[in-house]
Amino acid sequence: MQPPIPQNELQRLDALRHYRILDTPAEQAFDDIACLASIICRAPVALMTLVDKDRQWFKARVGIDKTEMSREHAFCAHTIMGPDVFIVEDAAADERFAENPYVTSEPHIRFYAGAPLIDGEGHALGSLCVIDREPRVLEPQQALALKALARQVIAQLEFRRVSAQLAGAFADVRTLSGLLPICAHCKGIRNDAGYWETVERYVTAHTEAEFSHGICPACMKLHFPDIEERLAPGEIS
Repeated sequence: MQPPIPQNELQRLDALRHYRILDTPAEQAFDDIACLASIICRAPVALMTLVDKDRQWFKARVGIDKTEMSREHAFCAHTIMGPDVFIVEDAAADERFAENPYVTSEPHIRFYAGAPLIDGEGHALGSLCVIDREPRVLEPQQALALKALARQVIAQLEFRRVSAQLAGAFADVRTLSGLLPICAHCKGIRNDAGYWETVERYVTAHTEAEFSHGICPACMKLHFPDIEERLAPGEIS
């Protein structure tokens, strides 16, 4: 059975790519969460999956060697359709999955429970799921724990995204800490491409700073002495 497609699929895929995590190496924080899910739910397989356009990719995995599966047959493609834990107690007896190749052959899924990974904008990026090769049920406390761990996955994704943004911002700031070629006459700055531009334009392009303009007291006295005499102390800025 083909899994349904979310109504916000294009926005969901954009949100997923915004995290720049697909096909990245394993990370201890996500591995630990998958391990905890396996232990708490007493399941031999646990996965942190991200549902891409045509596949589900595993950022973290316990008890399985595969790194991705086809979205066409992915249980997690059903999980991302709702906000709650998606549970299949016996896939072989469920008409939606009885003929699924991941049920009839490796990894021989019989039990599945997945909590959707929902970001702050409401996009379901994937799933934190547990799998067993025997039919079973998920206890209410295990379902609560799975949802809590899924929220921790999102927290880690956000931390990772913000850290990358800060690193990029610091890299931009560092470009202003080196030797800048500046014109001795007009005070223009030569950029990396060899073109001359104003200080305002250069700084705006390399930082988040914005400019406001004024005249310092020394310049006011030198260039506009008549106006300077009529201004009260402290009015020049």
